[in-house]
Amino acid sequence: MKISKQRVEEIINFIKSLNLDKKYKEEFTNEKLNNILYINEALTHSSANHKINYENLEFLGDAVLRLISSDFIKNKYPYMRVGERSELRSHLVSDQWLEEVGKKIEIKKVLIIGGKALTDKSANATIQAEATEALIGALYESLKILEPIGDWLIPFWDEKSQEVLSDPHKKNYKSALQELTQSKGLLIPVYKTIEIDKKHDNPKRFFCTVYIKNRSIAEGWGKSMKQAEKDAASKALKYCENNVIAQ
Repeated sequence: MKISKQRVEEIINFIKSLNLDKKYKEEFTNEKLNNILYINEALTHSSANHKINYENLEFLGDAVLRLISSDFIKNKYPYMRVGERSELRSHLVSDQWLEEVGKKIEIKKVLIIGGKALTDKSANATIQAEATEALIGALYESLKILEPIGDWLIPFWDEKSQEVLSDPHKKNYKSALQELTQSKGLLIPVYKTIEIDKKHDNPKRFFCTVYIKNRSIAEGWGKSMKQAEKDAASKALKYCENNVIAQ
């Protein structure tokens, strides 16, 4: 894959902007062109190059991410039960978390995206999340060790894990709502979700209403059915915690 000198310098500067240990940043220089090519591949969307793009590195990044996040949780929360670890990890490797990291490192500025995808604003969040995961895969492909990648990601995980663990429901609002309704002898909640818009990244693409005993309790929105149901469940929880629902 050919790459211009300007692109090489752009990638080198991008790697320098990451909070990687200095000695590992030195693995991304003009003399380490193979590593630069891995990063360039991770930053290339399929709309720009259907043969060489971030899809393979994204697959690798997923495996790397799950392994080092598991290690982070084991070391950070050694007394946490296995089920709780799995629950926390789901947040630390989620598309939402990857998108947040992508925004913080400003990955969008160095992405190579084809014209059609570039104008599709609804796909921005998904592309940022996927490219961030591919970047993690490219860093491993270049460095061949996990430790520097984990060290780089720890600050992001510290922030996210504190956010999740400070929430009494651990952000699992649907489960919490079902447990609450069952504890009160009520029927399990029923979710009815409809698609409002076809644009994938529209935060109001799906609209959800949650019912308890055939009564509408709360409504929610999301760019996926899952997010819309989660939003509705969180609002229903607040309602049920502050109001009595007749049996």
